[in-house]
Amino acid sequence: MCGIAGFLDPGASTTQQSATGQLQRMQRALRHRGPDDQGLWYDLAKGVGFAHTRLAVIDLSAAGRQPMQSESGRFVICYNGEIYNFHDIGKRLRAGGFVPRGSSDTEILVEAIDRLGLEQTLSLLNGMFAFALWDRHDGKLHIVRDPIGEKPLYYGWLGGKFVFASELAAIRQNSDWNAAIDLDAVALYMRYAYIPAPYSIYEGIYKLMPGCVLTVAANARGAVTDFSPYPESAATSPKRYWHLKTVSETGLKDNETRAATAIETLESLLTAAVRRQMVADVPVGAFLSGGIDSSTVVALMQNCAARPVKTFSIGYDDPEFDESGYARDVARHLGTEHHELHLSSSEAMAVIPRLSSVYDEPHADASNLSTLLVSSLAREAVTVCMSGDGGDELFLGYNRYLHSDSIWRILRYLPALLRPMASRGLSLLSPGAWDAVFALLPGRLPRMGYKLQKLSDALNARDLTDVYRRLISYWPSPQAVVPGSREPVAFFAESERLGEPASFMEQMAYWDQLAYLPDDNLAKVDRASMSVSLETRAPLLDKQVVEYSWRVNRTLKVRHKKSKWLLRQILYRHVPASLVERPKMGFSVPVGQWLRGPLREWAGDLLSAASLNRHGYLDPEPLQRIWNAHAQGHREYQNQLWAALMLQSWLDSLDAARPA
Repeated sequence: MCGIAGFLDPGASTTQQSATGQLQRMQRALRHRGPDDQGLWYDLAKGVGFAHTRLAVIDLSAAGRQPMQSESGRFVICYNGEIYNFHDIGKRLRAGGFVPRGSSDTEILVEAIDRLGLEQTLSLLNGMFAFALWDRHDGKLHIVRDPIGEKPLYYGWLGGKFVFASELAAIRQNSDWNAAIDLDAVALYMRYAYIPAPYSIYEGIYKLMPGCVLTVAANARGAVTDFSPYPESAATSPKRYWHLKTVSETGLKDNETRAATAIETLESLLTAAVRRQMVADVPVGAFLSGGIDSSTVVALMQNCAARPVKTFSIGYDDPEFDESGYARDVARHLGTEHHELHLSSSEAMAVIPRLSSVYDEPHADASNLSTLLVSSLAREAVTVCMSGDGGDELFLGYNRYLHSDSIWRILRYLPALLRPMASRGLSLLSPGAWDAVFALLPGRLPRMGYKLQKLSDALNARDLTDVYRRLISYWPSPQAVVPGSREPVAFFAESERLGEPASFMEQMAYWDQLAYLPDDNLAKVDRASMSVSLETRAPLLDKQVVEYSWRVNRTLKVRHKKSKWLLRQILYRHVPASLVERPKMGFSVPVGQWLRGPLREWAGDLLSAASLNRHGYLDPEPLQRIWNAHAQGHREYQNQLWAALMLQSWLDSLDAARPA
């Protein structure tokens, strides 16, 4: 795992000193992604330069150093990620006479491109990656991102110069940096708590969408007149080499409905993925929450390992948000070497000021706090850590998949005039009061007040799509809080709707895989883990597993109103159901309670009219109205408030970083 950055500025009178200085500044901004080694490469005559920071995982020797040239000298690569099947590709190259200098996947990647071509090589790759490739023969720069979007890659044009990097912080080091904050992207952020690709927080700077390659010719200096960040939409735009829509629609038309066959096939694919991803020249461990996804990954790892797997979990002093006991039980059953960090609320909250520096654009998923803490814990013992990311999106695990369908069935038979009345009825009690009511009932029903508030909002939906959108939106009308913005359609575009025979549940999963998975979950894990120089891998997002998940009929994913049924059957072969069956939590933290208590002063300062007006992106009136309602316990507005607070905190960190 590494950090990459660079530029293409043909025709500019770049000196060696200025090229080196610029690349070094970009490199320093990415040092946390690769503390083991740093490398620069540039060609002044062509105006192209690469900067690399290395976290050594495969081939720790100098033979794995980057940027790296192919044996013929035609290609230069600057690469971040892991190619899990590089041994198989290497065998193919050796059969053609290639003799490798080292044992790194980087060398296999660049040589495969040289000998087989970029297009064919991309079709062979199984891994997570983002890389830049300079073709000396054709005078073209290619930037490429993996199919699922596990590794980040930003790009754009600054003063006629094309720039790219793993993180925005590196792009901001360019001498031509003058990008303004994109008000429309702020509106997207306030709706979703993250900014979906291809947008970034800055005007003219974009995220390369997953499964895409963007090619920039050396003669393309200056403003690009026919450019679009959306694939295949303009003369200069990214091109897809792997398309989620094609994969999903193809799979849906050829569905597996036999449970026994699906269980055996999926376990075989997952075991192979885990075995591939355990290959490293450094210690490997796993995050373990005790839930279905992480427990499945750890169980298969332990089944493949010769010694106890190192597992890591975070616990809190609030029992409603503490999963550490579940993780401990699973670890004990599997025989892992378990590491646990138990934190008080004050210890956890002390990390909050770090979040704005870890995330290079605003990001308001509250679980990023737990992700950062568990990454820091793991880094003390390992360099690579497995995660259970992807299980919910691939196997219909989110509650909203079931809730959207259930809510719409209610709405279809509820007269339009009664819907607002039902919504108001649910709002008569505060979320705290509802929680007190449900506490009197048998069984554990966490956060029911908050869930009923979400149901109250969804009862005003116009159709099934609107139900889903309301359930995932922090601010249903972000223009009301971001004056002057025009929210882009983003991933709800008509072109991103699946055809027959997709159910709406599968459509929701598709939208989540398109945006929520790469731009929220995977971005959260990447930035948190790489901030402490920890590489994370997600076996559930192995390309073969993702493609097979779309070939599995939805009745094998949701059965008897239980999500992830197929994944559970595999887990139950290794772990008793009694150890993992419980309400879904994830890496949650009690943000709502903290905002009413120990974080109240901090939040009040950031949401004051003076602070909001100083930055000028958010309207103080609606924010202060919901802040008062939340602080007094009348309603739960933790998500809306957390989005605003993370934006304000991020803006403050930008101000602090500017030279005096």
